[in-house]
Amino acid sequence: MQPDAAANERPIRVLLVDDEKPFVDALCKRLARRRVEAIKAYAGKQAVRLLRTTAFDVAVVDLKMEDINGLDVLKIFKLMAPEMPVIILTGHGSDKTAAECLEAGAHECLAKPCLIEELVERVRAAAQVGVAGKSPQRIAPIKGNPLFL
Repeated sequence: MQPDAAANERPIRVLLVDDEKPFVDALCKRLARRRVEAIKAYAGKQAVRLLRTTAFDVAVVDLKMEDINGLDVLKIFKLMAPEMPVIILTGHGSDKTAAECLEAGAHECLAKPCLIEELVERVRAAAQVGVAGKSPQRIAPIKGNPLFL
């Protein structure tokens, strides 16, 4: 009997960035049941700090957050780890905002709320595009640099 290939695969590692703590906590649990390892960041600055030390296959970033908006987080991520796909998830988006995000390098934009199956499908597709398992490019923190958070 051959072992199940899916059981031997490394789970997709996702950086989930949203300042709505109950939403993030619930989404992490739901993703874990689908073999997606989600690491939580409740703020943009926290996400940038996590990306400095941890490799991710994909990031899912909320557009509207208190400390740094999702578009700025996306731009910082693209400087730090250009190969990592970033999915923007928002309940406040417009076609103009989606176009801005895509122009800045987002893999895609999804409206909130979206079905968990749809999000998992998009995360898996994005992970195939990205350089899974590679360490992100690191940029040393320098005062005055927007990455110095």
